[in-house]
Amino acid sequence: QVHVVESGGGLVQPGGSLRLSCAASGSFLSIDTMGWYRQAPGNQRELVATMIFDGTTNYADSVKGRFTISRDNAKDTVYLQMNSLKPEDTAVYYCNAYDWAIGLDAWGQGTLVSVSS
Repeated sequence: QVHVVESGGGLVQPGGSLRLSCAASGSFLSIDTMGWYRQAPGNQRELVATMIFDGTTNYADSVKGRFTISRDNAKDTVYLQMNSLKPEDTAVYYCNAYDWAIGLDAWGQGTLVSVSS
């Protein structure tokens, strides 16, 4: 069983920055893809950014140039540096650990990011 735990959410003013962290633990050798998704009230969950084990990244168009995903494979941890935050970035941010080869698709409990003046 794999557990995924996020941290780092909070309240920030527009234009501010936050850094989210996510650690995966459990019985596995490595995780192919780790990433971040978000869900705003009344909206579906959407992709924010993902990173494959080899470092390949994928970003939603809405966050390109503002958010940066990084990963420490040795610690099974993924980070999301969020800069120039906007009110529309307000959402619950979820971490995901995915690896089709081992049937892994684990989600964290979510961390709230609120961007407001």
